[in-house]
Amino acid sequence: MPAAAQRLVQSINSNWLFRKDSTALPPGQAAAAAGWEKISLPHTWNATDVLDDEPGYYRGVGWYKKTLYVPADWQHRAVSLRFEGANQEAEVYVNGQLAGRHAGGYTAFSFSISKFLKFSSNAPASAEVLIKLTNRYNPAIPPLTADFTFYGGIYRDVYLVAADAVHFDLDNYASSGVFTTTPAVSAEAAQVAVAGGLTNESAQAQRLVVQAQLLDQAGQLVGQQQTSFSLKAGEKRAFRLALPRLKQPHLWAPSDPYLYRVVTSVRAVGSKTGPPLDAVSSPVGMRWFRFDAANGFFLNGQPLKLIGTNRHQDYPGRGNALPDALAERDVQLLKEMGGNFLRVSHYPQDPAVLAACDRLGILASVEIPVVNAITDSPAFFQTCRTMQTELIRQNFNHPSVVIWAYMNEVLLRLPPGIKRDNDPGRAYLRRVQALASQLDSLTRREDPARTTMLVCHGDFNLYQQAGLLAIPQVIGWNLYPGWYSGDLQGFPNFLDRHHKELPDKPLLVTEYGADCDERLHSFSPKRFDKTMEYANRYHEFYLKAILERPFVAGSTVWNLAEFNSETRQEAVPHINNKSLLTGDRRPKDAYFLYQATLLKTPFLRIGSRGWALRAGLAAGPDSLFCRQPVDVYTNQPAVQLLLNGRNLGTHAATAGVAHFSVPFGNGLNQLRAQAAGQPVEDVANIEFQLLPTLLKSSQLPFTELNVSLGDERTFTDDKLHQVWVPEQAYAPGGWGYVGGHPYKMPGDRLPYGSDRNILGTDYDAVFETQRLGLSQFRLDVPDGEYEVTLHFAELEAVPAAEQLAYNLAGEKAAAGPATAPSRAFAVRVNGLAALPSLSAATYLRPLQAVSFKVPVSARSGQGVVVDFQSQTGEAFLNGIQVKRMF
Repeated sequence: MPAAAQRLVQSINSNWLFRKDSTALPPGQAAAAAGWEKISLPHTWNATDVLDDEPGYYRGVGWYKKTLYVPADWQHRAVSLRFEGANQEAEVYVNGQLAGRHAGGYTAFSFSISKFLKFSSNAPASAEVLIKLTNRYNPAIPPLTADFTFYGGIYRDVYLVAADAVHFDLDNYASSGVFTTTPAVSAEAAQVAVAGGLTNESAQAQRLVVQAQLLDQAGQLVGQQQTSFSLKAGEKRAFRLALPRLKQPHLWAPSDPYLYRVVTSVRAVGSKTGPPLDAVSSPVGMRWFRFDAANGFFLNGQPLKLIGTNRHQDYPGRGNALPDALAERDVQLLKEMGGNFLRVSHYPQDPAVLAACDRLGILASVEIPVVNAITDSPAFFQTCRTMQTELIRQNFNHPSVVIWAYMNEVLLRLPPGIKRDNDPGRAYLRRVQALASQLDSLTRREDPARTTMLVCHGDFNLYQQAGLLAIPQVIGWNLYPGWYSGDLQGFPNFLDRHHKELPDKPLLVTEYGADCDERLHSFSPKRFDKTMEYANRYHEFYLKAILERPFVAGSTVWNLAEFNSETRQEAVPHINNKSLLTGDRRPKDAYFLYQATLLKTPFLRIGSRGWALRAGLAAGPDSLFCRQPVDVYTNQPAVQLLLNGRNLGTHAATAGVAHFSVPFGNGLNQLRAQAAGQPVEDVANIEFQLLPTLLKSSQLPFTELNVSLGDERTFTDDKLHQVWVPEQAYAPGGWGYVGGHPYKMPGDRLPYGSDRNILGTDYDAVFETQRLGLSQFRLDVPDGEYEVTLHFAELEAVPAAEQLAYNLAGEKAAAGPATAPSRAFAVRVNGLAALPSLSAATYLRPLQAVSFKVPVSARSGQGVVVDFQSQTGEAFLNGIQVKRMF
């Protein structure tokens, strides 16, 4: 085995300076300007502004600078700077001179800087590195639009590379310059080949030996091959080495991700000791695969259903500037889920992701960010071709990769004035087809051994009309029936249609999911209510349909974890929460469903782990408990559940879930789930706030009540230790509204409430629902002193929303009336004019949260009565909180 390679690589992430520049100064002026801040890489300038209530985020110029100290003995080396990723247009200057430009925010790039270094005697050379970066919109660079945030910054690692004058190709689309293939693999034997380019930047001709050594996981040499040739000064030459057949290779698979490695080195002829002039090490996984339109995916000759997730690369508080450990952790969480497949969407990600897939046994699909639409221009087409080449060459040596993809939902948003059935529309579709054909052909030339894929949204007819379904080897479908459209049954119907009309085209379900805010729960879940319970029902239905259809090669849930999408509004503004994990990577129930379905080792987990604080009405006036459902996820046949040591019975698990009805009492409730005959159990501690049915109950004294009006969901606020319960009609002795109706947006998507961002609050889910036209809210509480808080937000007189691309049902955004409704009303609390005038002219600003706290005395058995007196239009109330003070 060769000694350490002569190539030197060091990260230069520390001690940079950064400044924003909305005026786009020339490089010299920018370098001399004031206002630089100290930062380290990875870095983004959008980590916080994508979460505020201001629409949009900074998309402009940012400058980075740093002084490098280059050792004197590097003056005869090939020195370069390598960027793993910077979004999205970069200009790199060294000592005031332009070293290079790069377009595209998700692939690596590298520039030689040797000629800009100034050495004198034996002192280190200082190099002033200045980088201009912008994440502006550019019609020549994908993505043009997308349901994710285009963070700016140098958000991945940067390296200083010093190679010998004789080295493997450093100028091959920022790849390693060496490419390893396995032309033939079986259980009996495997062939390994190595190809690449070699460059001689020295002043003399060189006689060289290139050697490839295949090492097993223990580092033992199991095969080698070499070739020798001469290179003239300044010459570059390609090479290829075919290693001897390896008998009975240890195959790579998700259950056993065994990795060999190939070390490719170059030496001067006759030099057999000491370090090589250059060396590159590449992982090798011995595996073979194929996609079959009738029977799915096969790995190493055996059928394997691909089940996994998509992944975006951001993290709360960090944007997309993540250390490698967090990227690796996501792949580990996918593995712990039982998954075997990752769609790296919608762009190439940190090299740590695919390296982790190699080690952990996760098969992968990778794509470039041609999302939603294209620009019909030569510049855009060329950028796409360059990106696809970068994608393939930079990630070529990862055995986990089985698919190269190049488009995602590219017909989702047709340009203005273009329709599928007019002449401009037909011309546009022909150009999209031309780009897809170019990218598919390029991909097959670059790597014939892997599969090409184009990903479509669920408009079968449009993609067929455009001719896109005939181009790739595999079609990916992003399907959301039961979410963006109304019927869950539409999902299996779509799969069956594809199989019937395209019987020779393999398919993957590349996206499916339902928004899931872990704070929201419902015992009668409805489409688009954003509750955990609807998401659970959705995933149970989809997973069953996927698993029972052999022709479905596999699926990837949208998404592994919540991610930022600045243009989104809804219950959690700026966050897409169709996911199996929260943003900080805590599991939701659906994650447990996949574990119960996919894991082979005994598994058991009590669901709703994030719902440890609950509330509900007592079962009756004399009852001290409230029944609520609890699901237990397991791959065992049956589950026994105990509540505070009391056996609630044993229930069979169906499709990974055992359902229980639990009589929660006030205070701490400990649940313990056990599987018969297996040493697996789980414990969950639930704090329950039991609400009296009759508010004057002596057994269960009234303390506080939080009600979300116009809502059928429970909202749990762990930070304030409060539970908001859904509204109910008033009944004597209890509490509730009198009169009115829930607010509902136009259209049939939301069951109730609004999907708009409510400004001035972190509790959008409470302010997005309201009851209109109510006359009272009553509480028959005992006499005493109370604090009443009333919450309002105007949902009808609102500005128009952007028509967001992710609204896959094609429904128009509800803008509400063009002018503010003529609405004015007063609120009295126990006869006092607490709010004598509420209107658009006073406090009721569109989509703005406003709250009022009012002390009130309950006397002579009157309880608390809130009267709404309409002056013009309908009065409304979004939320009410009542707390007994003494």
